[in-house]
Amino acid sequence: MKLMPVGDHIIVKAVSKEETSIAGIIIPDTVDKERSERGEIIAVGPGRELDNGTVSSMGVSVGQIVLFKKYAPDEVKIGSDEYLVIRMDDVLAVIEN
Repeated sequence: MKLMPVGDHIIVKAVSKEETSIAGIIIPDTVDKERSERGEIIAVGPGRELDNGTVSSMGVSVGQIVLFKKYAPDEVKIGSDEYLVIRMDDVLAVIEN
């Protein structure tokens, strides 16, 4: 099954972030049990239709890592995979390496 977002929605796969303490101990993000606020874009919708009939362009593309609002995403489970559906307006930044 393939998810295809509509309008100005994007499909994101949550990316776990591991932190390293000063002593070098790796602390996984599952310690605090909260969902990550960043993820990799899996699919991008065509954009929102504006009042004049044109479609706005999306500011992100597949493969980018984004930072999004904590309570913005809707969770979707397809088989054993979990995805997040987010509106473009809820994306705060693109994380570049």
